[in-house]
Amino acid sequence: RRLRLDRIDLYQLHRPDPTVPFEESVGELARLREEGKIRHVGLSNVGVEQLARAQEIVPVVSVQNRYNVADRRSEDVLAACGAQGIAFFPWWPLAVGALAEPGGPLDGLARAHGATPGQVALAWLLARSPVVCPIPGTASLAHLEENMGAASLELTAEELASLG
Repeated sequence: RRLRLDRIDLYQLHRPDPTVPFEESVGELARLREEGKIRHVGLSNVGVEQLARAQEIVPVVSVQNRYNVADRRSEDVLAACGAQGIAFFPWWPLAVGALAEPGGPLDGLARAHGATPGQVALAWLLARSPVVCPIPGTASLAHLEENMGAASLELTAEELASLG
């Protein structure tokens, strides 16, 4: 009601409550989906096993996990999403700016492409899988436009390999 919507198109369960059985939380989302209150269910901060358990209850269309050049703990989740055509939203894609710093680990590649380190970090994410949709924060139109420039930055296979 507060959103003045009849239905929420994507409801992302951001942090599974450790005091509530996971299946119970996902089951409630399935019930809301059946009632037409939400259209699609997404999960955040989950592993492959939780994703599989959730999918036994309700179709999952997206996963939002922390993932970037320096933090790849969700590599297995990204692979599972890619295999199943589930959208993967990496949060913290620029490690709160640490990856985008001049002189940082991406600076050399950025200079070689006439780009910013942030654009290289985002281009790396986009090259990881067609299901990846980064969600970097921004505080200005100029920063948004800079981030959008990553979509046209093509890193070579060698450059991608150099990033690990």
